[in-house]
Amino acid sequence: MFRSFILAAFFTFSSVTFAADAANKVTLQVQGMTCAACPITVKKALKKVPGVAEVTVDYRAGTAEVSYDPKKVNPEELAKATTEAGYPTTVKEIR
Repeated sequence: MFRSFILAAFFTFSSVTFAADAANKVTLQVQGMTCAACPITVKKALKKVPGVAEVTVDYRAGTAEVSYDPKKVNPEELAKATTEAGYPTTVKEIR
């Protein structure tokens, strides 16, 4: 029984790792961030989008790095989310 538990745990964690590896990354060019609080709003807008795994916003560069599940969302939808939050956004780079 313990052996079955170990095997089940192994396969569960293996699939979690695979899912994280399958995430795509995009860099968004975000306009209009004029203060240190703006990145918080941008990050919140992106985190609300289904399929977003991780968000890092660089206020000085005016960019947002987003890890996302391409089966649930695309880069244009991410740019739309921040644009609708008041920060006009374009897709800068997809990786």
